[in-house]
Amino acid sequence: MSEVRVAVIGASGWMGKVHTMAYQTFPHFFGVSDGTARIVALVEGPSKTAGDLSHRAPGARILQDWNLAVADPEVDLIDICLPDHLHYEVAKAALLAGKHVYCEKPLANTAAEARELAEIAREKGLITRVGHAFPRNPVHDLAKDIIQSGEIGEIKLFRGCQHVDMYGDPNAPFMWRADGKLAPTGIVGDTGSHIFSFMDFLVGRVSSLIADNLIVTPRRPVEGLAYGEQVKLTGNETWADITNPDATNLLCRFENGAGGIVDFSRVATGRKFMQTYEIYGTKGSIAYTYDEINRLRFYSNDDLTGRRGFREIDVGPENPTFRAFLPLPNFGLGYNESKIIEVAEVIRSIVANRPMWPTFDTGHHICQIVDACMESSRQRRWVDIPLG
Repeated sequence: MSEVRVAVIGASGWMGKVHTMAYQTFPHFFGVSDGTARIVALVEGPSKTAGDLSHRAPGARILQDWNLAVADPEVDLIDICLPDHLHYEVAKAALLAGKHVYCEKPLANTAAEARELAEIAREKGLITRVGHAFPRNPVHDLAKDIIQSGEIGEIKLFRGCQHVDMYGDPNAPFMWRADGKLAPTGIVGDTGSHIFSFMDFLVGRVSSLIADNLIVTPRRPVEGLAYGEQVKLTGNETWADITNPDATNLLCRFENGAGGIVDFSRVATGRKFMQTYEIYGTKGSIAYTYDEINRLRFYSNDDLTGRRGFREIDVGPENPTFRAFLPLPNFGLGYNESKIIEVAEVIRSIVANRPMWPTFDTGHHICQIVDACMESSRQRRWVDIPLG
């Protein structure tokens, strides 16, 4: 199979738009020798106009029922861009129908659901992928190379955070991401999972943690909006309870003995998008911040005394993934490019029948971390995560 036929489920939302774009764009950068994709169906609810969707993927069928896409023999890959609570149902149906599945994060509402999905995929020999795109920025390949080469020694401490201010204003309107029925784990599965993906990619599996989940603003006015939109309140709004976490602070231990300090929130007023990690080892350290998206800071004890300090490394065309987009360093690759990289890897995996990180097994472990955060905060204690 050199052409992968794709159905995008939830095509009109933010992620649906990004994924649809990426399938059509990646051959411009990575070529077609490792496979290509054709979008054969876009699926969205009846409130969305078929005309608008049809322009995004000419020739694709516009469907209102995802079951039709799952049952379609002309579909090879089901791409899930739906609200969190629908991931498990659609992914399970697609796997049982023999489809490869690419699902946005979090993979499922619980680790038990995620484990079931991973087991079905293994039994059927299907390719799976979870949409943890941030670590696919080439700068994180450099970080992994430095770690694996032993340049910073044995890892002792991970510090990571991700903060946004979509709910920094107490009057910011209620949306589905704050509804515990539609997004049961709130900021933990939504934003925390991004940091957990860095932890898995760079450090390894988490073995135990203690977490404190917070609801900072317990009620918000109900007013329809999409992510990133703003509305002016009239004073006549109804109000809804926030039923999932706004913020989390946690401590953790990794299976390799390292420790971790992590925090994330959607209420960090003024932080439009803050994402950082620092990894400290016995011989050196690395540090990253999203504001300098293709730059890594590296410290080494091997430098001469009096000359030690963090050096800035800008990832450039020496990295083949970066070079696919740009011939010069310091022309930053952004979020959409990370999704193009991700989609290209999904197609390459299916054509070569070779799983690539992060699979549903990875998604299962990240869901284990999410579950442990929720349980730990409820019970006010450390929670162990089963060994991999």
